[in-house]
Amino acid sequence: MPQKVTLIATAAMGLEAIVAQEVKNLGYKDVEVENGRVTFEADVSAIPRANLWLRTADRIKLQVGKFKAYSFDELFEKTKALPWETYIPEDGEFPVIGKSVKSKLYSVPDCQSIVKKAIVERLKQRHGIASWLKEDGAFYRVEIALHKDTALLTIDTSGSGLHKRGYRTGQGEAPLKETLAAALVQLTNWTPDKPFVDPFCGSGTIAIEAALIGQNIAPGFNREFASEEWDWIPQKVWDNAFQEAEDHAKYDQPLDITGYDIDHRMIEISKANAMEAGLGDLIQWKQMQVKDLRPKQENGYLVSNPPYGERIGEREEVEAMYRDLGSIMRDHPSWSVYVLTSHSNFEKIYGRQASKKRKLFNGYIQTDYYQFFGKRPK
Repeated sequence: MPQKVTLIATAAMGLEAIVAQEVKNLGYKDVEVENGRVTFEADVSAIPRANLWLRTADRIKLQVGKFKAYSFDELFEKTKALPWETYIPEDGEFPVIGKSVKSKLYSVPDCQSIVKKAIVERLKQRHGIASWLKEDGAFYRVEIALHKDTALLTIDTSGSGLHKRGYRTGQGEAPLKETLAAALVQLTNWTPDKPFVDPFCGSGTIAIEAALIGQNIAPGFNREFASEEWDWIPQKVWDNAFQEAEDHAKYDQPLDITGYDIDHRMIEISKANAMEAGLGDLIQWKQMQVKDLRPKQENGYLVSNPPYGERIGEREEVEAMYRDLGSIMRDHPSWSVYVLTSHSNFEKIYGRQASKKRKLFNGYIQTDYYQFFGKRPK
């Protein structure tokens, strides 16, 4: 078993700093932030811990090597020189995927094929196999990523993307990724003792992620990971990580979280998703249109990803909802309001300039996260 590993937590554009903070919160120090990824050195126990706990990362990849490659020969030899046998056993199944940006070696299929051949050669030598490799064992997805002639070789430890928490039984037309929903909550300074509302809840993702954060439940607790099958990570390391998650959960933390939606079908989906997440009746769900929203308490948080009005014919309806939301929340100055939308005139329609805004990508849509801070009691 390797003593130390280099791990890469991949992140959607704009979320890198949040992912880096989460990595540091897990106790890892040497954290390097680049576009789309956060790299850190750790011992092997970080593989289960990062997969279980990182709410806003897309995947956890194990870095096997990084080097310059200007020719296919160089790519082959330098890949073959890496210690693949440390990670991949003789029966390991290891498909190779790839990408290339601004590099001399731009043919991705050729790069994939060369990397595959180099790993096969290395494994046959080190495992003492004369014929072909069976590849009927555990799964190790290798990636060759070339950027400006630097080759980065990784193995994916996660399996399905980390946004797949295992609770989504149903979804609406344009579901918000769970990782982005968690980021929206973490970009507020909401604490679990404060009311939390999403008036456009869709399939309930923001409210569910808020409840998981509120009770400190590890987002990966309900799913499996590719690296659970890897024999060089002792079972005890996984058992300890799951036990740590169980010990840190605050199941008795009371929460006041409500999700509203105009569509009764979305409310039913939200209820089913919350049940699947193990949150039972912790979140209130109610069919309601935004103009009927009437917050009862003070100092609450409204966090939402409303419709953007991107389709022809929807824009006026969406703008009316923004206007209604703005006029309602004007009567509740102690509330903090956080809205993600691609609508460039949102502030004007809402009727107030945001205290702060942050560029984020919802899938491929460029959006702004408008943050209106509530007035704090003196």
